[in-house]
Amino acid sequence: MSDQLRGTVERITYYSEETGYSVIRLNVAGRPDLVTVIGNLPEVQPGESLRLTGAWTTHPQYGRQFKAERCEQTLPATTEGIKRYLGSGLVKGVGPMTAGRIVQRFGADTLRVLDEEPRRLREALGVGPKRAAAVAQAWEEQKHIREVMLFLQSHGVTTGLAVKIYKAYGDDSLQVVQDDPYRLARDIWGVGFKTADKIARDLGLPPDAPSRVQAGVAYALSQLADEGHTYAPEQELVKEATRLLAVSSDLVGTAIEDLDAEEMVRRETLIYPTADGRGSLTPPLREEQAVYLAPFYYGEIGVTNRVRRLVESPTTRLLPFRSVNWDALLTQINRDSAVELSPEQREAVQAALTHKVTVLTGGPGTGKTVSVRTVIGALEAMNCRYALCAPTGRAAKRLSEATDRPAKTVHRMLEYSPQEGFRRNEKNPLPVDCLIVDEASMLDLLLTNNLLKAVDPAAHVLFVGDVDQLPSVGAGDVLRDIIRSGRAAIVQLTTIFRQAANSGIVINAHRINRGQFPILNKFDDFYFFSQKDPQEAAQLLVDIVKRRIPQKFGLDPVDELQVLAPMYRGACGVANLNIRLQEALNPPAPNRPERNLGGRAFRVGDKVMQVRNNYLRDVFNGDIGRVTGIDPLEQTLAVTIDSRPVIYDWGEADELVHAFCISTHKSQGSEYTAIVMPMLTQHYLMLQRNLLYTGITRAKRLVVLVGTRQAIGIAVHNNKVQKRHSGLSVRLGQ
Repeated sequence: MSDQLRGTVERITYYSEETGYSVIRLNVAGRPDLVTVIGNLPEVQPGESLRLTGAWTTHPQYGRQFKAERCEQTLPATTEGIKRYLGSGLVKGVGPMTAGRIVQRFGADTLRVLDEEPRRLREALGVGPKRAAAVAQAWEEQKHIREVMLFLQSHGVTTGLAVKIYKAYGDDSLQVVQDDPYRLARDIWGVGFKTADKIARDLGLPPDAPSRVQAGVAYALSQLADEGHTYAPEQELVKEATRLLAVSSDLVGTAIEDLDAEEMVRRETLIYPTADGRGSLTPPLREEQAVYLAPFYYGEIGVTNRVRRLVESPTTRLLPFRSVNWDALLTQINRDSAVELSPEQREAVQAALTHKVTVLTGGPGTGKTVSVRTVIGALEAMNCRYALCAPTGRAAKRLSEATDRPAKTVHRMLEYSPQEGFRRNEKNPLPVDCLIVDEASMLDLLLTNNLLKAVDPAAHVLFVGDVDQLPSVGAGDVLRDIIRSGRAAIVQLTTIFRQAANSGIVINAHRINRGQFPILNKFDDFYFFSQKDPQEAAQLLVDIVKRRIPQKFGLDPVDELQVLAPMYRGACGVANLNIRLQEALNPPAPNRPERNLGGRAFRVGDKVMQVRNNYLRDVFNGDIGRVTGIDPLEQTLAVTIDSRPVIYDWGEADELVHAFCISTHKSQGSEYTAIVMPMLTQHYLMLQRNLLYTGITRAKRLVVLVGTRQAIGIAVHNNKVQKRHSGLSVRLGQ
């Protein structure tokens, strides 16, 4: 028989956003001590009243606990409980002081007044008409959210997601969820197929329902897109969707046909050349039945047509360079900049100014930046118009600093508006003769398609990037596909210049890229600390970041130093290192406000990163900033990103993660004064040459590796980069 327990949440000891597993301390009337409650619970806040059903258990270490099987959030009955509940931050616009005034005026009748006579809030001392109206509106929203929560919490939906669902659908939330739960996965960021599927199954939808199978196929394709693939081979898709849904492969095949008929997915037979990878379409050939989500299919077609249009267009806006005296022009530019170009760099400059599409690639210290500056100098000498851009804000800032010219993100250059989309397009192209795109290895398929839409066929495009780095976070392998296709002029810089030849970072980057073990502890900018045990390695890494590097090099451990980790899980993974580094670099303090949101403590001073593109706020996946304010009254979090304040509602905090440590993938396009990187055999799944290479090339002044030589060796010798399913190179080569 189940036991019942009622009480008020005193504090949250632990909460997992992923599973909902919680450890809370409950204040129960009549008990002298707080009661420990464990179980999968909705996200609650101190001051909330709960009715719990479950059983008492005894833990060998923590003693007597209440294991909750069911949790119902209830309204408090006492005036003290009401005051604490209203002031807990649950109701927007009501802090402890306002809650105290309201309860002092209405006492035990407070909740009835809020429900039935919200206008009377003005009677509370200090509550003006605007505040009273805002509080009444917030209370009404909370009522509806609680109704949605009561329905959703039994399906494993967290409070944070319930708030998002209500914001998306308003008073229609319950109707939408009951009519088409899979719509949640399509419409709301943070709600996945598995959550929607659990709700649908609990509502009685049969496992072989066509809507479920179609949603599962779309989910499987989107998961592959998250891994970088633009399409799935149909056999693989059928196999994965059959496993995911536990239905017959025939049903999955029918779902794919139905989705294709509705143009939600597109099917096409791709004809690949043999494994030489050169794009030659001579026999023998290999056919593959590809299934795309519609946006990626049209994106691939779009990039193909636009690159071809550029290359095949007989007109050029840089016609003077077809007959220019290159020796005289480059001598003039070199005299002005006091730089002597290598033969490779001269080739790169001439290619960019005479070929419609050019790729300039090369490792650190090989002179890509000098080549780009020379291209700019030549364009300016001929009074040609140009623009500089990069996929991220940090990469654009680096480009601007390196060239001493304005540079923008691709989104800003294309004048993106959430309401109108990209204002720069075929009908309103960029007013440039030459477009220079830096960190082009970061370009995903969809962004490249929108970028090329805005380029006039007579203009030139120069893609600059290091093709040996990790591929884009988004789907596609654009830079490699353009190179493989043979459609563009390709210049690879290989000579390391003298000023970079003594840098351990540059030397080791090139050694790693050639499959050679790096030289350790022989340079004053490249260090290795040996530690085999993951827990001790994590402890050592925190000490290096907090104490050793600041003492030896005078660097700020938050602003000038970045920890990069190959994986998210494990003692030296992103998640655990962020917890340790937050505690070491920005610990709790009386003058440092904090708020627990989504199971994570956000604290003023925290280093955080945006993890999705948010065009309304003009912030993008990978942007890093610092938490500068927490407003419990307005329920907002203020983050300064690139010297600009960005305000987040608490319900939107899942767009942010702590960034004391970030994944190596997320570091692309960035440059840090120093990087610290754990390298342990526990990371073997991610120990790849391009990952280690990308990590160390992010550093300007200092690299510190912590771990084992064995792990470094595994990474150096593992050059089996996961091939992405992409049809772009085949389409371009045809």
